[in-house]
Amino acid sequence: MSCRFGLFLMVFLTVAVSASAQVAAPGATDRLAVASADPQIAAAIRTISPARVKEDIAKLVSFGTRSTLSSMDTDLPPGHGINAAADWIESEFKAISEGCGGCLEVKRDEFTENPAPAGERSNRFARPTKLTNVYAIMHGTSTDKNAPWVLVTGHMDSRVTDVMDSHSDAPGANDDASGVAVSLESARSLSKLKLPGTVVFVAVAGEEQGLNGSHHLAHLAKEEGWPLEAVLNNDIVGGDTTPGDTMEDKSAVRVFSESVPSSATPEQQRMILALGAENDSPSRMLARDVAELAPEYFHATEVHHPPAAPGVMRSGLVHLEPAFHPVLILRRDRYLRGGDHTSFNGEGFAAIRFTEWRENFNHQHQTLRTENGIEYGDLLKFVDFNYVANVARINSVTLATLASAPSEPRNVKVLTRALDNNSELTWEPSAFAPPGTTYEVLWRDSATMLWGHSRSAGTATTLKLDVSKDNVLFGVRAVDAAGHRSLAVPPTPGRS
Repeated sequence: MSCRFGLFLMVFLTVAVSASAQVAAPGATDRLAVASADPQIAAAIRTISPARVKEDIAKLVSFGTRSTLSSMDTDLPPGHGINAAADWIESEFKAISEGCGGCLEVKRDEFTENPAPAGERSNRFARPTKLTNVYAIMHGTSTDKNAPWVLVTGHMDSRVTDVMDSHSDAPGANDDASGVAVSLESARSLSKLKLPGTVVFVAVAGEEQGLNGSHHLAHLAKEEGWPLEAVLNNDIVGGDTTPGDTMEDKSAVRVFSESVPSSATPEQQRMILALGAENDSPSRMLARDVAELAPEYFHATEVHHPPAAPGVMRSGLVHLEPAFHPVLILRRDRYLRGGDHTSFNGEGFAAIRFTEWRENFNHQHQTLRTENGIEYGDLLKFVDFNYVANVARINSVTLATLASAPSEPRNVKVLTRALDNNSELTWEPSAFAPPGTTYEVLWRDSATMLWGHSRSAGTATTLKLDVSKDNVLFGVRAVDAAGHRSLAVPPTPGRS
């Protein structure tokens, strides 16, 4: 069990919050303190290129099929199939590494997946099949083993209507060449930085067959003791562009996160649900952090309209286009669907999923064809490369910030030794706390998703507030001298 998840599982002891209680009005100095954008991170994400995104996705589409099952086929045309795709992704990571003086350790995670017992619905392998995950580790500059690790992934495999068809063209431009492009572009942009923590850039196989590649890699990460604080999964982030569709929102990307951790025991689940602590799971804290960081790097833009027709009073009108932003979806994934982040959730890691605002199911899991005037298939022409670039930017901001921050404070408690209307919190210093590390206490109304208030404790490891612990939800996080913040940790009750 990861240290962070172990801390969360204690949260079921938190004092119950009254549904009718109101938060006492805090002072002006207690409004949430948000750091300004890091100039180096901002400069790095400006290098993310929609043109390179297009090149990456087009290259992946060119392999014809990327069916995981094609790894065993010997009758495919040269340069077709998932093995060729994996080799190309590996070569791209190596090229990025050459450009940064060998800053990436490029690796292949190869294994064999066997068919499930006859009759099981999940039996999507007809024979023993080789799977290959490709990943690149950008080791942090810190030699402290407690420095955070973060990971970004997309899946390289594709499919048509029949998931067992390994030969038909399966472009998979949106699902999920777009997610692999996010991983590659994040590697290109962040390789320009020297981060204390470690970043892992991944392309997994086997997602369409049953999350097999991510399951294997998540287990490997757990077995090898990777101190992963955050996993970002990008799946269907192409911003589908279908002629005539007016419902897609190109300024928004959905962020899915689990509430009750999937690795919690039945008893732990019951206690978490009974006390309403499900919105402070590690994954939900990570999603909350993405929502807090985005406004510092994405800003609304002015749009100047041309003069209106004579007699119309809108001449010279200016309005603001909405900034690119995450929308938090408070569930693990979409109805009847699943993604690679859940494999990491199952190993106790904080993991979330990015997905475009409105999916077009005519362009997912479809054999290429046109019927009744409708074009089916996951084709390159339906992808918005600027949208994918924005998703890569928000991933890169999150990765770089968390890899620059101290690790999370430990053993966070809210003291309950007396019946009063105050709140006293205590904690132990972060295991990775660079010089200048301070701590801040956050709180929010129990009916609110995002943090609304904070107070710095400086270098102290205790803070007493004139805020009733029964009325709010707390978190404590570490902040480095440059303002990079760790994920917040919810307190557990304590007597001293």
